[in-house]
Amino acid sequence: MKTLYNGKTKNVLADEKDGSVYLLFKDDATGENGVFDPGSNTVGGSVEGKGKTGLEISRYFFELMEKNGVPTHYLGADIDAGLMQVRELTVPPLEFVLRYYTAGSMCRRFTIEEGLAFDPPYLEVTLKDDDQGDPLISERLCIMKGLLVEGQYDEALDVLVRVGEVLKNELAGMGLTLIDFKIELGYDADGKIYVVDEITPDIWRVRDEAGNIPNQIDCAKMMLDKIR
Repeated sequence: MKTLYNGKTKNVLADEKDGSVYLLFKDDATGENGVFDPGSNTVGGSVEGKGKTGLEISRYFFELMEKNGVPTHYLGADIDAGLMQVRELTVPPLEFVLRYYTAGSMCRRFTIEEGLAFDPPYLEVTLKDDDQGDPLISERLCIMKGLLVEGQYDEALDVLVRVGEVLKNELAGMGLTLIDFKIELGYDADGKIYVVDEITPDIWRVRDEAGNIPNQIDCAKMMLDKIR
């Protein structure tokens, strides 16, 4: 395997024999100073077994998305090896965010209280740039920078909303209220949009039935009991 990219919580690998592409799920978790936070841009620590747990959860949700007609890059998973085989796509440095309630960075940016409901959900697109603090980016700028072509921005937002509906309903059945989440999207040679990267507690914020917001490590442990 050849390493194509080293990420915070995953590496992108390629099989040098046949060119197939894989994600290697690592045990690292985002956060700061030992406190885990899915909204953070830095690695806050490492938890043994986190990578394989995240892969198992991602497999479950990617297969669920496919069953509901949402296209994804998922092709298969080897849990023991911590590897997910994926489609080879162009993945622009963008994150697509859907918010059902105010929380996290939004409240800090706009001085707004947490827990206010959005109806319809609030959509944001940010540029993945740690040095710039992941700034919001518009369709016009995405096209000007060559990240997307005409029409892909709206298609991506449509996929984002569809992911939200599937995710919200599935988590509700587990006693969890989806607050917000972020996904990455890629496109093939024909420009078709796919959900990429992962679908795990690393990408969402939820509230349990007691009103608590579990960190991604605790949420993942609870979720394994639900999906196995």
